[in-house]
Amino acid sequence: MTDRDPDPEADRDHIAAALAIARRGLGNTWPNPAVGCVLVRDGQVVGRGWTQPGGRPHAEAVALARAGAAAEGATAYVTLEPCSHWGRTPPCCDALIKAGIRRVVVATGDPDPRVDGRGLQRLRKAGVIVELGLGGPAARALNAGFARRITRGLPLVTLKLATTLDGRIATAGGESRWITGPEARREAHALRARHDAILVGSGTVLADDPELTPRLPGTARVPLARVVADSRLRTPLDSRLVRTARQVPTWIATRTGQRPGVLAPYLEAGVQILPVPRARPGLDLAALLGALAQRGVTRVMAEGGAGLAAGLLRAGLVDRIAWFHAPGIMGGDGLPAVQPLPLAALSAMPRYRRVASRAVGADWFTELVREESEEACSPES
Repeated sequence: MTDRDPDPEADRDHIAAALAIARRGLGNTWPNPAVGCVLVRDGQVVGRGWTQPGGRPHAEAVALARAGAAAEGATAYVTLEPCSHWGRTPPCCDALIKAGIRRVVVATGDPDPRVDGRGLQRLRKAGVIVELGLGGPAARALNAGFARRITRGLPLVTLKLATTLDGRIATAGGESRWITGPEARREAHALRARHDAILVGSGTVLADDPELTPRLPGTARVPLARVVADSRLRTPLDSRLVRTARQVPTWIATRTGQRPGVLAPYLEAGVQILPVPRARPGLDLAALLGALAQRGVTRVMAEGGAGLAAGLLRAGLVDRIAWFHAPGIMGGDGLPAVQPLPLAALSAMPRYRRVASRAVGADWFTELVREESEEACSPES
């Protein structure tokens, strides 16, 4: 079997490999998508690449550089339509044509209006065989955040919960460390690393003084943006977030109209202020997420607290839920993971579909996707 006589089973294997390496870029490539590319000639892989930190170079450019002259006559397996526009780098479709790629298998199109079919058209016009759709659902799930930012002006939102079996996050006295075990906490840090930003409420900052960084030894990444929803500007100036704002991007979203004198100490510390319209209660969370999307954020992990979780759910803004649940029961006097929504009828209840569940040490990790969404939430997403 040669590259001029495609093997459907081999095509599936190679596009799966491209998807696997594309996932390495999650959390590191924003505002660009995380893309994987595998080059195959005469049945042998001659080059592989994925989008590099910061979004450049693109996956195709990395794979072509590794393949060198061996790319001529090869098949390229790409998880997203190759770009056709000039940015800081030349168009990837031109690079594929110049390298002599004979066939391109693309998992899904690029919704960016600067591309959106133009890359495929340019390849075909140059005589390259183009096949679209293999691995499409997995590719769309992988870059659902990128697509949502382009098409809706919002990032993908994952609500992360760490609770008891009865949905409690702390005792009545506020004790919460640690409900889940060390294995679950390591998994939570890995999940953080696959997102562009972490969002918490000011109550969480006051209660826990968190650092909000993915603490995984041996990993280098683009800094995770730390975002606080703080309508009343209660974040302490001596908090870890403010003290480290010059080292790690720290954004405080607060109501519009705050007095300059109140904002000045935060700005001097390196915090960036996001003015957001007020809502009842708190902030307009859709506007907050829209402001993050304008800054290039494609994937947000909301970590707490219960008021923020309720606000996001009430507004229909939670796309996925990552639920770490410990095998313990706290009882009704414990603090709930979500404040009252409230609901007048069961039909108004936000519903999610379980897509994965597995043991993590002594705890369980369940992933869910909003019921009306078509994007599955795989264990590596």
